[in-house]
Amino acid sequence: MRTLLTNIAHLACFDDARTEITDAAVLIDGTGIVAAGPMATVGLMPADRKVDLTDHIVMPGLINTHHHMYQNLTRVMVQDDELFVWLKTLYPIWARLDDAAIRVSAQMAMAELMASGCTTSSDHLYILPNDCTLDATIHVATEMGMRFHAARGAMSRGESKGGLPPDSCVEDEEDILRDAERLIHRYHDMSPHAMTRIVLAPCSPFSVTPGLMRDAAALARQHPGVRLHSHIAEVLDEETYCQQIYGMRSVGFAESVGWLGDDVWFAHAIFLNDAEIALFAQTGTGATFCPSAHMRCGLGIMRAREMLDAGVTVGLGVDGSASNDTSNMFLEARMAQLLQRVAPARYLSATPGGRGGFGGTPTALSAREALTMATRGGAKLLGRDDVGQIAPGMAADVIAINLNQLGLAGTMRDPLAALVMCGPFKVDHSWINGVQVIDKGAFTRFDLGQGLADHRATMRRIYDA
Repeated sequence: MRTLLTNIAHLACFDDARTEITDAAVLIDGTGIVAAGPMATVGLMPADRKVDLTDHIVMPGLINTHHHMYQNLTRVMVQDDELFVWLKTLYPIWARLDDAAIRVSAQMAMAELMASGCTTSSDHLYILPNDCTLDATIHVATEMGMRFHAARGAMSRGESKGGLPPDSCVEDEEDILRDAERLIHRYHDMSPHAMTRIVLAPCSPFSVTPGLMRDAAALARQHPGVRLHSHIAEVLDEETYCQQIYGMRSVGFAESVGWLGDDVWFAHAIFLNDAEIALFAQTGTGATFCPSAHMRCGLGIMRAREMLDAGVTVGLGVDGSASNDTSNMFLEARMAQLLQRVAPARYLSATPGGRGGFGGTPTALSAREALTMATRGGAKLLGRDDVGQIAPGMAADVIAINLNQLGLAGTMRDPLAALVMCGPFKVDHSWINGVQVIDKGAFTRFDLGQGLADHRATMRRIYDA
C-alpha cells in the first residue's frame, strides 16, 4: 500500500542536509519512504491512501538506545538512596520475576515509548530468573509493531564471588553464552528495514567477570551486525570498585577485555576524563545519555557537549523505569538540553561578596542537537543506516504531532524546537516500517485497557509471592 501524508505544516527530515519544509508531503510505499518534499510536488503523487496532516509537525521516529523495561514493575521505589543501595534493595524483588511478568512489563514500556514518539528501542534485560527469556520481549515487539534491538544482558558475578548482585540473580556463564548464540541464530536479522536485531550486553564491571566480557565480544564479532552494550562509569562507586578489583578505571577495564570499538556503545559514561573521551572518539565507541536517570539517582552530569565536540557518537536513552520512572523520549531530549546547559562550565568565586556556585551556558546544547541525538545519533549507536531520518530508501518510521494543542500553543515560529522546549504532549500518528501503530492518538495493535489490568495483576502477584 502507498500512503501519502499530505498538508504537513512542518516537515523535519533529519537527513544529511537537515532539510526542513513547510507545506510538505511524505510518500510511503510498503516498509519504506519513497519521497519527501513540498506539497506542490510530492503531494501530487498517486497513493492508495491519503492522511491529512494539516497543523501537524512530522519527523522521523525517535530511537531509544538504553532501557530496562521490566523495571516498570518497581517504579517509584528506593527514591532517595544511592545507586548501589538502590540496586541491592531491588535485586531481591527482581529475583521473583517470571516470563509472564517480563512480557507484561514490555507491553507497558513499549506502549509508553510509542506514545512519546519512539519507533525503535533497545532493551537491556540483564536479570533472567526463574523461566524468564529474552524471547518474551521480542514477541511483544513483534505483536505491537516496535522496531526492536533486544540486548541479551547477563550477571554472572554474585556476592559470593565479589560482585554486587545476590547469587540468586546471577547465571552460569556457559548458559549465558549458549542462550546468546541461540538468540542470534533465531532472531538476528541483518536485512534492510529489519525489525529485530540482537545485542550482547553483560551488565556491568561489578556484576560479570572479565572472561564473560571477552567471550561475549568474541561471540558477537562472529556474527555480522551483532553489537555490544553495557553500563560504564555510571557512578563513582563503580570507579572505586574497578580500581580495587582490576587496578584500573572502568574504561581501562573495558579496553582490557576488548570492549572498545565502533560496534560497542555504553550507557551513562558520566565519569569519563579527557583522555577517555578521546579514546572513545578514536575507537568509534559510542555512548547513551540518560539525563533523567542521572538526575533522579543523583549520579552526575555526562559530558555530552565535550563528547560531541570530540566526535563521539551520543544517543539518548530513557534508562530503566525504576531509575527514571517514565519512558518518554521527548522528555528525555528536553532533559538532555537543560542538563547540559547547567553543567559546570566555570567556577564562580564563593569568596565573601562574590558569586557562589557553578555557572552553565545556554549554548551548551540546542533543541535540534538534542533531537539529532534522539534520531541520527541513536541510529548510529545501533548500527542502523536505514532509520533516524526521512529520505527516500529509509524505513518508514514517521511520527506526527498535532501543533493545535495547549502545550504547543504559540510555537509556530519554531515548531521543531517546541517539541523539546514545550509540552507535554503525545504523538497523534506513528508509522513503524510503514504500518500505522498510532492513529489519532489511539493504538492500533494494542489494547491499552487490558494491558494496564494485566500489569496491575502481575504486580500483585509478584509482590505477594
